[in-house]
Amino acid sequence: MIKQFADYVTFHLMGLTPGSHGGEALNFFIYDTIKIFLLLTSIIFVVAIIRSSFPPERTKRILSHNREYVGNVMAALLGIVTPFCSCSAVPLFIGFVESGVPLGVTFSFLISSPMVNEVALIMLWGMFGWKIALIYIGTGLLVAIVAGIVIGRLKMEKYVQDYVWEMQVGKQEIEELTFRDKLVYARDYTRDLLKKIWPYVVIGVGLGAFIHGYVPQDFLAKWAGRDNPFAVPVAVALGVPLYSNAAGVIPIVSALTQKGMAIGTVLAFMMAVTALSLPEAIILSNVLKRKLLVTFFCIVATAIVFVGYLFNIIL
Repeated sequence: MIKQFADYVTFHLMGLTPGSHGGEALNFFIYDTIKIFLLLTSIIFVVAIIRSSFPPERTKRILSHNREYVGNVMAALLGIVTPFCSCSAVPLFIGFVESGVPLGVTFSFLISSPMVNEVALIMLWGMFGWKIALIYIGTGLLVAIVAGIVIGRLKMEKYVQDYVWEMQVGKQEIEELTFRDKLVYARDYTRDLLKKIWPYVVIGVGLGAFIHGYVPQDFLAKWAGRDNPFAVPVAVALGVPLYSNAAGVIPIVSALTQKGMAIGTVLAFMMAVTALSLPEAIILSNVLKRKLLVTFFCIVATAIVFVGYLFNIIL
């Protein structure tokens, strides 16, 4: 039904020709925008009900009672239901550290939250099918867990800014919500989240539509095509300076895939954009000393490159 509506608007109301640059770009934009917003609204509402049982205070307490591998796994899984961008995850990252959560565990959350969440799952599922979505979620969790464990093993607590350790957290009571309260919370949360991310969705779909309709396939294949052995690190290097969340970058990923780029290459690009960004580095520089910040970026970037090559081999 969505496809028919997009075709009707594009080729009948607007009078554009099928196969033309403008027609294909507009058709892509209308179809993907409607599909993404329908998926986001329905699934985020359900996830919000689930996450309403885990307020920040309870989350901190749960993670602070675990060490090493168990804590890393739990923190990475927590990232699935906390759809923060790389920058907005930083305040909760600080809260975890000053609450006594091990440093490596907090990094597992910081990596997982922007890169692996219900937004990414919904949009990947809708565009590429459940296999690609689940493989992405699985490898994303693996990157978050392994990187967090490595950082924890390096014992780099001394490279966290001193003021973070000096912060104190008051003991807050956890309010239990009724199911009706959870429904109200889910409604408000879904509305507020959509208000925040809708520009990313529209801009991302718009860029994806432009790529889909106007960028020649040979251009992308030349620089990051399937025959380029260095396509994955090039994609990661291009992704790090950018800043977006999953809602904004996945439509671009879809368009790049249709233009001939290997799925592992474009998903590595997506991971780099969502989990690593210059704005995030600027914010984290006020929390982490340079050595830890550089170590974090290098470990995650290396893991993403590995995952990109793995995707290309598997798929």
